[in-house]
Amino acid sequence: MMNWIQLLSPARSIEEVQNTPASDNLARTVFEQDFDRIIFSHPFRRLQDKTQVFPLPDKDFVHTRLTHSLEVSSVGRSLGRKAGVAICDRHGELRQQGYSEFDLGAITAAASLAHDLGNPPFGHSGEDAISEFFTTHNAGLSFKDKVSGEEWSDLIKFEGNAQGFRIITRKELGLKLTFATLGAFTKYPRPSLISKTEESRKSQRKFGFYSSEVNKFENIAKTLGLIRSDAQIWRRHPLAFLVEAADDICYQIIDLEDGCRLGLVSYENTEELLAKILGDKIDKAKLNRKATIEEKVGTLRALTIGTLIDQCSECFLDNESKILEGDFDTALTKQIPSASALETIADLSLEKIYKSQVVIEIEAAGFEVLPGLLDAFTSAAWSQNHHQNFTQKHKAILRLLPGDITAALSNSGKDTYTILRNILDFVSGLTDKHALNLFRQIKGISLPKFG
Repeated sequence: MMNWIQLLSPARSIEEVQNTPASDNLARTVFEQDFDRIIFSHPFRRLQDKTQVFPLPDKDFVHTRLTHSLEVSSVGRSLGRKAGVAICDRHGELRQQGYSEFDLGAITAAASLAHDLGNPPFGHSGEDAISEFFTTHNAGLSFKDKVSGEEWSDLIKFEGNAQGFRIITRKELGLKLTFATLGAFTKYPRPSLISKTEESRKSQRKFGFYSSEVNKFENIAKTLGLIRSDAQIWRRHPLAFLVEAADDICYQIIDLEDGCRLGLVSYENTEELLAKILGDKIDKAKLNRKATIEEKVGTLRALTIGTLIDQCSECFLDNESKILEGDFDTALTKQIPSASALETIADLSLEKIYKSQVVIEIEAAGFEVLPGLLDAFTSAAWSQNHHQNFTQKHKAILRLLPGDITAALSNSGKDTYTILRNILDFVSGLTDKHALNLFRQIKGISLPKFG
């Protein structure tokens, strides 16, 4: 059974021994420092120009990955604090060791803030576009016999969660987050290739780290005392359930809000859907006094998120013992009273929003741009490091890479997987506009402007 003292470890490395959430800065705990380190990082900043659902929005109320991540973090903090009050009361040793509900809130907020750092450009289709480069394009397929089975499994199943873990644990980035935050971040504590998946377990439906980071996660899991169910499969850190719930709440409710404001879903339909969650909390008279649809929808959204926070934190506390034992493994939003209403919203969003023309267009662009970039950069990098068929064109293409990726490639030697991983770090980290502009330059569709 997992215990909270271990699970809230403030250690930042396997060598570091630190048993309390102390800080060298009285104004911030170590977990609050995690939040600050993430928000000031380059990968986080790039989220401002990464599609959430709607591409490169020209209306300022449509969400990007950045605004989505900030909102998920806010909800995550509320969930962590709300559940944390009861957790700290139930486990007196936590308060004796200096922990409080504010620490659980800060850990959940930091992990939630980072939850989308590994997502590539062009929305959800970006992951599929990168994966398909290795499964359907000749250039990508040519690397299959140059890597191991585990490495090939990583390449053909690009996963934003695993890419995010790679980013936030890279020594070069210098985040050095606490193990508690890293554990809460990892919703899928398993590698891409395992012998058998337990389909009933939500935590095994995706994977949370690549083969290149298995040892890192193993050290983190050992420090946190996560339950190991197989050679490379662990049970979730309890706070990962709250991070997942924060994300589920935000993308379902706020995507609906965006869809309404863009005219893809009627206001009447939106109100009807949210009323199934709010019940008698809706004050029709007060709502009708709002001047615009945007104000009405904003009010409904705020009330709905507050209701879902209450329901999810209560569900978490009701199942705390099972979670600590590793027996509970499903999304909290699937177990709450509003589960059916959220499912209805998800179905409507799929039909009206995610299949809308503008979303389909961005998906189509991603399937052209990302494989095009990967074709150019992987072949150039591999040829350079293997000293085979390295052309002037390859040399010109590699000059487009930033210094950190160039340095990483120079340290990759002839290891094909490491070379490819570094190129994937670069391509998946691009913003939508940067990816599109880079693709045009490489293909000669546009030239750089001078003066």
